[in-house]
This record gives sequence, structure tokens and C-alpha cells, in this order.
Amino acid sequence: MDNIDIQVLKAAVDWAAQGHRAVLGTIVRTWGSAPRPVGSNVVIRDDGLVMGSVSGGCIEDDLIARVRQKGVAADAPELLRYGVSAEEATRFGLPCGGTIELLLEPVAAHSRLPELLARLEAGRATRRIVARASGEVTLEDASGADELQLDEERLVAVFGPSWRMLLIGAGQLSQYLAGMAGSLGYVVTVCDPREEYADTWQAELGTLVRTMPDDTVLEFRPDRHTAIIALTHDPKLDDMALLEALRSQAFYVGAIGSYANQRKRRERLIEHFEMTTEELDRLHGPVGIKNGARTPPEIAVSILAELTAVRYGYWIPAPVKMDGAQPAAAAAGCVA
Repeated sequence: MDNIDIQVLKAAVDWAAQGHRAVLGTIVRTWGSAPRPVGSNVVIRDDGLVMGSVSGGCIEDDLIARVRQKGVAADAPELLRYGVSAEEATRFGLPCGGTIELLLEPVAAHSRLPELLARLEAGRATRRIVARASGEVTLEDASGADELQLDEERLVAVFGPSWRMLLIGAGQLSQYLAGMAGSLGYVVTVCDPREEYADTWQAELGTLVRTMPDDTVLEFRPDRHTAIIALTHDPKLDDMALLEALRSQAFYVGAIGSYANQRKRRERLIEHFEMTTEELDRLHGPVGIKNGARTPPEIAVSILAELTAVRYGYWIPAPVKMDGAQPAAAAAGCVA
């Protein structure tokens, strides 16, 4: 599935090809509580059709009304701010007095969106530099460490596969996890040297490599935009990957397995590989939010929920099951 950025760009390119005018909006600053992060995009067509999101919907409604009433301007980009006052924050659905600043730019030939889209589809992370005085755009290769910048002269927005996920094991759970992760903007790589699993991998879900996991992690060069998750249940594969992953800059390292298996894994890594307690404390294991998930897609959801929390700096405490509570399926008589 396309990530949100690519969906927005495709819509803008398609609408231009159909003869429509459109305006591209980018969140460039936020203050307080904002529903969408900096860098989020939306595109609004001249008839009010919209793709993407920069809020819970109220700001999009105002932008649509603005385009319908005033049309799409042919001049330079425009900076808009929503939620400056408490009244505006309430009107536009911004919690706790949050404020969002947007740069709106008319989509034109000099926007270079088809070229940007081609670069992204080729897997090239790209800096898109917009001159605020003219709307002229320059495209450059970017790295995973690049971030959005705005000053009086230009906007530098980063597009592309800056977030990466390395999965150890090509089993059924990895297929669900890879499919969902793609929609969250991760470029997925799967490592599995076992023929009985690797030969059934669905190529559209991510790149498959057949090297040994520890070598793969080293070659992957994990940075702070990388998540590494071991899912084979085989210590010969998972432990070797974790040995390198926990000593890397990866922002999230997880491993499947019960609490008992996690304790045994810690003992092995300390005894045989002299890993420190501090290094092992980075491991999310059992991986995912403990929410009773049982099936592969449910477990994939729990993993991505925890990973998303870590990505945005949140810690989720272990849940507490309510006294006397029954699973909904059991209450409905669906579980034996």
C-alpha cells in the first residue's frame, strides 16, 4: 500500500494531468497539541476534492472552503496559521490550544511533483526545496537524518523512505506486519536464510535477503529511524540479530517469545556474548503491547502500536486485566 505522502503526490499529479488546479499544503510548525506531525501533507483540488490530512478534518474543511471561494492562486506560496486563539483552537479541533502553521503552494510545472514521485518510487529519499518568493522547486538526495526546515526564504521538506524496518523471519506474522508497516511509511526488509520460509515470501511486501541475520544487521547500518524485530522463535537466528541490533542506533528492537523465553534469552546473551543489562533493557520482549492478541494480524497490530508509541516518545505501561472481565467473543458464546 502507498504511504500517505505518495498518495497525496499521486493525487496532485493525476489532477494536474486532468486539467485541474490544486494547492499543496505542508505542516511546517506546530505548537502545543497538534493532531498531525510536521511534514504532513494535504492537496486540495479546485473543486474541493481533498487527499491527505493535516488535522482531524476541521482545518481541511476551512481549506476546501478557501479554495472554492477564492480559487487556486497563481502566485507564490502562502503561510497560514490555525489555532492562534483559544476560540480558533476550538473551532479547528486543535486540543489544548494547539497551533498549526501551513505552507500552501499552488501546484504547477515548477512544483516538480512528477519528478519527486518518480524518485520516491525508485526508493530515493529526497529533499524538496521550495523558494517561498516564487514557488520554484529544487530536488536533492536526502538522508534519514534530514528534517523539515523553514526560514524566510525557503521550505526544505523531506520525502521518502527515511523510516526502515528489518524483520528477522519470513513467516506468516512477518507478512502481516510488513503489509501494515508499509502503510505507516516504513520501507521493509525481511531477512530469512531458511528456504522453507523464504521461498514463500510475497515480494510486494518488502525486500527479502537470504544472508545470516547478524551479518544483515551490520550491513543494514541501523540508524535512529530503524526498527528491528526478531520473529523466528529460533535462537540461532534471533539471538545473533539481537546481538548486533541492541548495540546499534535502532530506535526500536523487539523479539517475539514468552516471558520465560525472554528470560532465557537474556541469560544466553549475558553469559555467551557479555551483553550488559543496559543493552538488554532496550529490548522490547515479548514484543508488542500486551493486549491478549492471539492471531498473526492481531499480534502485528500490537507490535505496531508499541512501535508507534516508542517512535513518538511514549511509554505504555503493562495493561491490567479487569477483574471478572471476559473476552467479547467468550461473552458472546464464540469461544469454547
